[in-house]
Amino acid sequence: MVQREFAQIFPKEGWVEHDPMTIWSTQIAVATEALLKIGGSWSDVYGIGITNQRETTVVWDRKTGLPIYNAIVWQCRRTSECCERLRADGYEEAIKEKTGLLLDPYFSATKLHWILENVDGAKEKAENGELCFGTIDSWLIWNLTGGEVHATDYSNAARTMLFNIHTLEWDPELLELFGIPRSMLPEVKPSSGLFGYTDAGVLGAELPIAGVAGDQQAALFGQCCFDEGEMKNTYGTGAFLLMNTGEKPYMTTNGLITTIGWGIGDKVTYALEGSVFTCGAAIQWLRDGLRIIESAADSEYYASKVKDSGGVLIVPAFQGLGAPWWDPYARGVIIGITRATTKYHLIKATLESLAYQVVDVVDLMQRSTNIKVKKLKVDGGASANNLMLDFQANILGVTLERPECIETTALGAAYLCGLALGVYASVEEIKANNGIEKTVQPTESNDWREAKVKTWRRAVERSLGWVE
Repeated sequence: MVQREFAQIFPKEGWVEHDPMTIWSTQIAVATEALLKIGGSWSDVYGIGITNQRETTVVWDRKTGLPIYNAIVWQCRRTSECCERLRADGYEEAIKEKTGLLLDPYFSATKLHWILENVDGAKEKAENGELCFGTIDSWLIWNLTGGEVHATDYSNAARTMLFNIHTLEWDPELLELFGIPRSMLPEVKPSSGLFGYTDAGVLGAELPIAGVAGDQQAALFGQCCFDEGEMKNTYGTGAFLLMNTGEKPYMTTNGLITTIGWGIGDKVTYALEGSVFTCGAAIQWLRDGLRIIESAADSEYYASKVKDSGGVLIVPAFQGLGAPWWDPYARGVIIGITRATTKYHLIKATLESLAYQVVDVVDLMQRSTNIKVKKLKVDGGASANNLMLDFQANILGVTLERPECIETTALGAAYLCGLALGVYASVEEIKANNGIEKTVQPTESNDWREAKVKTWRRAVERSLGWVE
C-alpha cells in the first residue's frame, strides 16, 4: 500500500476543488512506488482495478487531454442555488424517480452545468463535441489508455444525476434539463469487466483495466456484502453507509439515496445509501485547521486522556449536512463549552461526532426498510481508531466487525478486477478470502444511548439553516 495526499483547493467559502493533473500524477507515482515495494515489474501485474471519489467532476479537451477547469469535488456547495431553482420549478420528484438521487449540489450534474456556463468557450466546445466529462475513474481510464477509452461503470454513472438507473442509460430528458451534450459522456460498462488496456508508453506494459467502481460501492463489494440486507460503513473523508438491496432498486422518499452497487455481466445489484459529508475531514480539521494534533493517529491518544467529552458536542457541518438532514446551508457548531473545556474534550467530541452521524443514518435506514440492523461492517481510515469504534458500538447498540484489510475500497476494486480476469472463480471464493480482524460489542444501556442521541440532535438543530 502506498498513499499520497494532494492539495485541497478552497477558492471561496463552500467551494472545493482538486487539480486533475495532480490527481493523475499522484496515481502514477503511487502505482510505481507500490510496484517497487514488492520488487515487481509491470509484467507481473494481472490487471488494474480503479476506485474513486464518485461525484467529483472533471471536464477535459478531447484533443489535448488537458482539463479546462479544476475538478469540482463532491463536497463543493457552489451549485446550491441552482438546485433550489430546479426544486422550485418542480423537477425534484422526476430526478429522484429516474436517478434514485436527491436534488443536491453533491451530485455531478449541476457541477458539470456550472463548468459549461462559467468557463469561457466551454459551452461551444461541448456542443462541437470537443470536450469530455467524467468522474475521476473516467479521467484515470482516459489517461491510462492514452486517450483511447472514455468509459465509466454503472456505480459511478449512477452518481451523476444524469443516468437512469432503471433503463441503465444516460437520460435524454435530464441531459436536456442540464444543457449537457450527449457527446461529452463516457460509455457505461459493468463494474467487473474489461474497460481497456493501459498504453505501454504510460505504464510500461499493456495491462487490462478490468474492475471499476465508485469508492463506497467498491467498499460494499470489498466487505463481501453480497447478500440482500447486508451493510457496511466506510469512515473516509465522509462516512457512507450502504445496504445491499438486491436486484431491484429500493426507492424511498426520506433522505436516503437509491443507487447502483455494481454490475457483473448482465446482472445489476442495487444499494440504499446514507451519506455523511464530514467524517475523516473533521480529523483533518483538528490537524490542519486547529492544529491541536500532529497526525490523525494522535486523535485516539489525546481523546483517551479524558473520560468523556465534558458535555461538548461538535457538529462538523463544514459543507452542510447530508443524510438524513440534506441541508446545504447548515454549518459547523461547537456547543457545551465551559471554562473546564480542554483540547482533549474537543478532540474526543470530534471523534464522537463521527459516530453520532452514523447513528442518524442507521436509524433512518432501519425505519425505511423495516430491517433491524444487527451487525455493521466497518472500514476506512478512522475505523482503525479503537476508541471511536467502542463509542460507535455503544451509541448504535449493535455489533461492529472490522476486517483484516480496512482498505476495503481498494480491495473491492481488486476483487472486481480479479473476478473479471478469472483470478477468482466466484463471489463465494472472494468471501472465503475475507477475514475479520476485530469484533466490537456494545456495553452501554439503551437509556444511556437514548439520552446521548437526544442531546446530539439538539446540537444538530442549532446547526441547520445557518447560512442565508
